Amino acid sequence: MTLGNKQRHRTGRVGWLRATVLGANDGILSTSSLVLGVAAAHSTPSNVLVAGVAGLVAGAMSMAAGEYVSVHSQADTEKADLRLERAEITADDQGEHKELMAIYVARGLDPSLAKQVAEQLMAHDAVGAHARDELGISETLRARPIQAALASAASFAVGAAIPLLVTALAPAAGLIPLVSGTSLVFLAVLGGLAARVGGASVTMGAMRVAFWGALAMAVTAGVGSLFGAVAPV
Repeated sequence: MTLGNKQRHRTGRVGWLRATVLGANDGILSTSSLVLGVAAAHSTPSNVLVAGVAGLVAGAMSMAAGEYVSVHSQADTEKADLRLERAEITADDQGEHKELMAIYVARGLDPSLAKQVAEQLMAHDAVGAHARDELGISETLRARPIQAALASAASFAVGAAIPLLVTALAPAAGLIPLVSGTSLVFLAVLGGLAARVGGASVTMGAMRVAFWGALAMAVTAGVGSLFGAVAPV
């Protein structure tokens, strides 16, 4: 590999990949399960579709809000740690030099070389050196709440649109098998794609997502059928 080429590592994809995959997976699974549960309760096709649309809107907003709050909490923690680190560097610069040096020695550097590295890095960017090597905070893996919220909401909506489209086009008699079948196929594809992008086994990723998807849809359809059977006419 020449120096002009830049390697692209998978860790740079972790933030947006997690939010996107989670959103799309939840969109397909929760909406298809909702549709199947309502359909199994002997509701009319129009009521099933309305329930699915309501699930899409509510789910997308819930995903965005939940992801934003969760990732923002992580970002707040990172900012607090960085403020504390700045204060420690101001109060005890030499102590922070020794702390950084000890980290490099523990990683295998010779003490004299570790001292030189710590001095040069702190002279260049003291807070950045401690954030990266002491706290594990880097620009690549830093929490981005708005990006995570938008990715989750958009991917949920796209995922939820798949079973909704099938619901709108399928005949009433074949709605349950068509929605469940197509949803499982898309879940398996999504699981395999996520595994491939993340460097894991495509087959295992697809099977894992499809299994839990089938279980969730079966349970929801069973509950809907049960309530449909006991509901007053």
